[in-house]
Amino acid sequence: MKIALYGKAFGSDYDNLMRDVLCLLKESDIDIMIYEPFWNDIKHCFDETYEVHFFNKAEDIKNQIDVMFSFGGDGTILDSVPLIKDSGIPVLGINTGTLGFLASVSPQESAEAVKNIIAGNYEIEKRSLIQINDSENVFNGINYALNEISICRKDNGSLIVVEVYIDDMLLNTYWADGIILATPTGSTAYSMSVGGPIMTPNADSFLITPIAAHNLSVRPVVIPDTSKVKIKVGGRCDAFALGLDSRIVPADKSMNIDIRKTDFTFNMVKMPGKNFFETIRKKLLWGNDLRN
Repeated sequence: MKIALYGKAFGSDYDNLMRDVLCLLKESDIDIMIYEPFWNDIKHCFDETYEVHFFNKAEDIKNQIDVMFSFGGDGTILDSVPLIKDSGIPVLGINTGTLGFLASVSPQESAEAVKNIIAGNYEIEKRSLIQINDSENVFNGINYALNEISICRKDNGSLIVVEVYIDDMLLNTYWADGIILATPTGSTAYSMSVGGPIMTPNADSFLITPIAAHNLSVRPVVIPDTSKVKIKVGGRCDAFALGLDSRIVPADKSMNIDIRKTDFTFNMVKMPGKNFFETIRKKLLWGNDLRN
């Protein structure tokens, strides 16, 4: 078995966590590859006898890796999407960040999770991705997102006008700060923060959520993930901000935008006994008595 280690801004508070993970991997003779920019944060946790290899791009790990360990929060997992691409490499999220819907394994649970990975005692949860096909190719071919596509006003106080077509039928013309097109995974991210509903990860749907809509009767809409979505941006502004998860670029309102589901998935490692409802109850404090 070969495992990739990926992370960003790994704090010294988690050195013992990393040493424990490395010890378990070494005991089982697991080969590892490390994201090279991550190496400086963790190299002091290695002993001299552990041989390591590095990767920097998707081509370095495709067909080479069995599982990737992502150390960080949900944002770190999102940043791994351009590295995973369509390789199908499963990702285990070990949470050294904050909320952690995707990175759901806590540091206290990490040793047991690593043992389960080594023993093959885990499931794969396939997560849908959403992709954008634009006339300018502004994302240089990495044109898909795990959480959401966002279209937002940029650098001024004016609303933008967003026309949304579903399978060539007009859904609505939004006068707003922007809109979000979210996957089920993204329903607990940006979309949730502006009032969108939560969807289970296996829902065959996408979610369109307005951001600060001028018309208060406008509400989020759930559509089948087989839908083909077309976007036209108007309003007084000539440019807007176009986002794929954490990657955001300026875009011109003359751009033609087509959106649909990708033909591949992002594979998350699911530990035995873990389920989505337990995660959201825990993270959102559902059922807790907040009166005290």
